[in-house]
Amino acid sequence: MADQTPMMRQYLEIKSGYPDAILFFRMGDFYEMFLDDALTASRILDIALTSRNKGSGDEIPFCGVPFHSASPYIAKLIESGRKVAICEQVEDPKQAKGIVRREVVKVVTPGLLIETESLSPDENNYLLALSQGAGTTWGCAWLDLSTGEFRVTELAGAAAAAGEAACIAPREVLLADTLELDDLPADLRAFLGERIVSRAPGWVFERDYATSLLCGQFGAASAEALGLGAMPAGLVAAGAALYYLRENRKSAIPHIRDIKVYERTEHLALDPATRRNLEITATMAEGKKAGSLLGCLDRTATAMGARRLKQWLSYPLVGLEPIRRRLEAVEELLEAADLREELTAHLREIADLERLNGRIGMASASGRDLRALHDSLRRLPQLLERLAPLQAGLLHSLAGTIDPLDDIRALVERGIVESPPFSLREGGIIATGHNAELDELRAISHEGKGFIARLEAQEKARTGISTLKIRYNRVFGYSIEVTKSNLGSVPADYIRRQTLANAERFITEELKNYEEKVLGAEERICDLEYALFQEIREQVAAQAERICRTADGLAVLDVLISLAIVAGERNYCKPQMDDTDVIDIRDGRHPVIEAMKLGERFVPNDTRLDADENQILMITGPNMAGKSTYMRQVALICLMAQAGSFVPAAEARIGIADRIFTRVGAGDNLARGQSTFMLEMMEAATILRNAGPRSLIVMDEIGRGTSTFDGVSIAWAVAEYIHDTPGCRARTLFATHYHELTELAATRERIKNFTVAVREWNDQVIFLRTIIPGGASHSYGIQVARLAGMPADVIERAKEILRNLEHGEFEEGAPRLAKSKKSQPQAPSPQFSLFESTEDQLRLRLKKLSIATLTPLEALNLLDELKRMV
Repeated sequence: MADQTPMMRQYLEIKSGYPDAILFFRMGDFYEMFLDDALTASRILDIALTSRNKGSGDEIPFCGVPFHSASPYIAKLIESGRKVAICEQVEDPKQAKGIVRREVVKVVTPGLLIETESLSPDENNYLLALSQGAGTTWGCAWLDLSTGEFRVTELAGAAAAAGEAACIAPREVLLADTLELDDLPADLRAFLGERIVSRAPGWVFERDYATSLLCGQFGAASAEALGLGAMPAGLVAAGAALYYLRENRKSAIPHIRDIKVYERTEHLALDPATRRNLEITATMAEGKKAGSLLGCLDRTATAMGARRLKQWLSYPLVGLEPIRRRLEAVEELLEAADLREELTAHLREIADLERLNGRIGMASASGRDLRALHDSLRRLPQLLERLAPLQAGLLHSLAGTIDPLDDIRALVERGIVESPPFSLREGGIIATGHNAELDELRAISHEGKGFIARLEAQEKARTGISTLKIRYNRVFGYSIEVTKSNLGSVPADYIRRQTLANAERFITEELKNYEEKVLGAEERICDLEYALFQEIREQVAAQAERICRTADGLAVLDVLISLAIVAGERNYCKPQMDDTDVIDIRDGRHPVIEAMKLGERFVPNDTRLDADENQILMITGPNMAGKSTYMRQVALICLMAQAGSFVPAAEARIGIADRIFTRVGAGDNLARGQSTFMLEMMEAATILRNAGPRSLIVMDEIGRGTSTFDGVSIAWAVAEYIHDTPGCRARTLFATHYHELTELAATRERIKNFTVAVREWNDQVIFLRTIIPGGASHSYGIQVARLAGMPADVIERAKEILRNLEHGEFEEGAPRLAKSKKSQPQAPSPQFSLFESTEDQLRLRLKKLSIATLTPLEALNLLDELKRMV
C-alpha cells in the first residue's frame, strides 16, 4: 500500500472493510470501481473497462458510472446477487486539506432495498434471519425495510424452519458466521442453496446483545415486554436482523416502530411441496404469478393491497371468528356494487404509502415523494365518507384505522411546490409563503436579474455598442462582453476580466456589487430550501406510525374489495365455516382453470369429506380425465375459505383445517441425488409423520415411481395408515391407477370409492369430468396415448399386448405378453400368472355388490364395468 497514491491508499483502506461488496468510490461526478470490483462490475453492467498507470507494469483496472444516474447500475448489480457499498465525499473539496475525506454511507444488499428501481410493486422484499436455538428449535425473524414490516416466530425442527422460510420467500438470508451449511439438515440446506446467504458475527446471535438492541429500538423494558420472553431463538434472530440493518443502512429507521410476534399455529400450515403443487402464488412450470391462485384473485387497486393479498393466501387463518369477519366484509362489499366501485376509484389514486413512509423515515424521500403522499391523503376524506355507512365489523373497524392525516397533508401543501424538481440541492422545491427569509432572498434574486437586464440596456445606450451583452459564467461570474471590433468604444471605467478569441469581457464596480448580492442570495436560497425541506421531511417522519396504520387499513380494504369483485364476476358463494370435521362442497370448481379460456365448459363436482363415513375418497379413472384438477380444487376451496375469500361453488361448508398436505407429482432432483421415487417417498413420509385429524391430504398417484407390486403395496399401506392410525385419520383425497386399491372400501369403513365418468365411442374415449361413486374398470391409457399423438403402429401393438395381459399373461407355459401375429411362441416358462383369472375377478366383484342400495345410474356403470372385465 505504501507504493500507492494517497487516493488509492484511501480506496484500499475503505475497501478492506467491505470485502464482500462492490465499492462505489465517489470521485467528483462519478462513482469509480477498481481492481477486482472493476472487473466484476464492468462485466455485469456491460460498461467500458480501462486502467490507471497504463504501460507502467502496475496497471490498475477501473471503471465508473455517473453519480447522478447510478440507481439503474446499482439495481443491476443487486439483481445479480451482489452487494454495493456507497462511498461518498463527506467534506467539501474546497475546504479539504489534502485528499478529500470519504466514508461508506450505506451498503445496499438484496434484502435491504428501498430503491424503487429494484423493487417489484406487488411483492415484499424480505431479509430473513435464522438462528439455531436449544435442541431442534429455530428462530425466524423477517423484515421488509421498504415497508417497515418486522415479524418473528419460533419453530420446532429444521423442516418446519425450511417450510416457513419457503413461505416467506426472502431475497436474502442472514446466518451466524459460526454456522456451517454442511452441518444443517437436508431440508434447510436445500433451501439455503437457492438463496443469497449473508453472515453476521457469532456474537451478534447472543441473547443479551439481541435484547439490548431490540429494547433500544422499540423502547421496551425487557424481552417479555416485546412478547419474546418465551422465544429465545426468535429473540436472537430478530436482534441479528436489526443489527444487519443498522450496520448496512447506517441511518435512522424510525418507520420500523413495531415487531409482531406470531405463533405458526395461528395460521393454516402449508409445506413447500403443497405451496408448489397448489400453485398458490406462482406456477410450477414458470414461477409466474399469472396462472396461479394469486393471479386469479388479484384485482387490487394499490401495490399495498397486492402485497397484502399475497400474504393472506400464504398465511390463511385457522381462527373461526377472524375468518368470519373477513367473509362478512366481503359479503357486504359484494352486495354494494356501486359503493365498491367508488371506493376502488379512490384507491387507484393512492400511492404506495408503506414504501413512501419507509423512504421518508430513512431520509431518502424526494419532494416528489412528499407530493405523492399529499395527493394520496387528499383522497382519504371522501373514501372515509363512503366507507362510513358499511356495517360489517371489519369494515367498521377500518374506518377507525384509516387516519385522514389532515395535518400532514396541510404541512406538505404549505411547504412543497405542486411540481417539485427531482434534485433537492438546486432550489425551486419550497412553496412561496412557507418561510419569510426565503421569500425575501427570492425577491432579491429576482430583482437582481431585472437589474442585469436594465444595466445591459443602459450600457448599450452609454457606449453606443449595440452588440454589447452581459454574460454569466460559473467561474468568472457576471461580465460585460464586447466584440474586438468595438473595443475602441469601451469606457475607461471598464475593468478587463477575460480575453476570448473574438471578444473581451469587462466588469464595472456597479455590476460587481450587484453580482455579489445576487449570487450570494441564490446560493443562500439553495442552502435554505434544502434545510427547510429536511425540516418538513423530519416532521412527516415523526408521524410514521400513523402513516403505517393508515396504509395497513387501506391495504386490508383493497384486498376485501378485490375478493368481492372476483366473487361477483365468477359467481362464488360465501362458505359456511365451522369447527367440525366436515368438508361439504356442492358444484365445486377449480378457481384458476375455470377462469382460463380452454374451449370447454368447466364441469363442477360435489365433495363430502368427514371423520365418520367419508374420511378417504379413493379416486380412480384415466389420465387426463380430471382427477388431479378435482383434488386440487377441493384443497384450493378450503384454502380460499380460510383466507377469507368466497369460493367457486354453489354451496360450501368448510370445517377448518390446521394443515393441508399434497403429494402431487415430482421430478428428479439430481443435484441432491434424489430420484422421482425418493422425493415421492420423502414427501409421503412427511405427510404421515405430521398429519392429524384436522388436516386435509391430497395424495395423487403414490407408488407409481417403482414396480407395480411395490407401488400397490406402498399405496395400500399408506391408505391403511391414514385410516387406522388414531393420531392421523386426516380427511384425504387419494387418487390412484392401481385399481386393486378400490378393494380397501370393502375392508375399511371410512374409505369410499369414486371414479371419473368416461364413455367410449368408436374406440375413442370421452371424458365426462364428473366424479361418481364406484371404481374404474381400467385406465384407458392407450386411448390417452392416441390423443397424445402416438404413432398408429405403436397404438395397435399396445392394444395387442393389452389383450394378451387381459387373458392371462401365460398360456401353456408360453408368455402371452410378447405374443404377436408376427412372432412365434418361445420356449415354455415355469412362471405362474401375475394376475388372477377374469372369472375370479368377476366373482369377487359380484360378491361385493349391495343390490338394495344400487341406483339406476350405478347399475348401468356396473354393467358396463362387468362387460369390460369379461
